[in-house]
Amino acid sequence: MEAKIVLRYRDPRQAEAVAKSVSPDNVKVPPYLSVETVTLGKEVITYIRCEESRLRTFISTIDDLLRCVSVAEKAFSAITKLSA
Repeated sequence: MEAKIVLRYRDPRQAEAVAKSVSPDNVKVPPYLSVETVTLGKEVITYIRCEESRLRTFISTIDDLLRCVSVAEKAFSAITKLSA
């Protein structure tokens, strides 16, 4: 199974901040799972690959990623408001 998740932001700085905040999660994964996050301008692109027999792991990984992204977006928004 494979997923490509593309998130678009207002500016490259926000995209980079979100990507950096979720990238540490990409380090410790089981051998049957692959997660890679990259930035391309204003986009954060995450590729997830998982063995066919691991549907629960696949769905949990996507869910975890999106929760982490949500927290990163909220933190970025709060920091931006404080520095304005």
